[in-house]
Amino acid sequence: MKCPVCGNEYSKVIDSRSAQDGYSIRRRRECLGCGVRFTTYETVEFLNLMVIKRDGSRQSFDRSKLINGISRACDKRPIAMNDISAIAEKIERELQSRLEKEVKSSEIGELVMQELKDIDEVAYVRFASVYRSFKDINTFMDELRKMLSDKETKNI
Repeated sequence: MKCPVCGNEYSKVIDSRSAQDGYSIRRRRECLGCGVRFTTYETVEFLNLMVIKRDGSRQSFDRSKLINGISRACDKRPIAMNDISAIAEKIERELQSRLEKEVKSSEIGELVMQELKDIDEVAYVRFASVYRSFKDINTFMDELRKMLSDKETKNI
């Protein structure tokens, strides 16, 4: 591992610990050339997931797009960025565990809605309104009724 300061290729590991719920290892290193300390992460290399869009086109899975979509739904809500990142990470792990190289964008949307429903109902409705492309107030109200019905069923 090259030192980010002097470019020396030799360093020693000072400390290693698990990170990201055991999906990576965080290592503190010390450069044997200049003595500077720096951090590296070792992670599992996942499949290159392809997302099949509604129009049939395909593009590589991009966690930052997932985070941006969730963030927009959570705008001005009491949801920490760490929670949003955790949702994205959980969804990505779920998709990777399927061992399929392609996933439909609709499946990703459903996973996001499941997570948001448990965290913040307003963020859930915001995301659902964009994801499901509500055409009018009636389809919006149908989704709210469904959500309220599901909530009542859980409370019984």
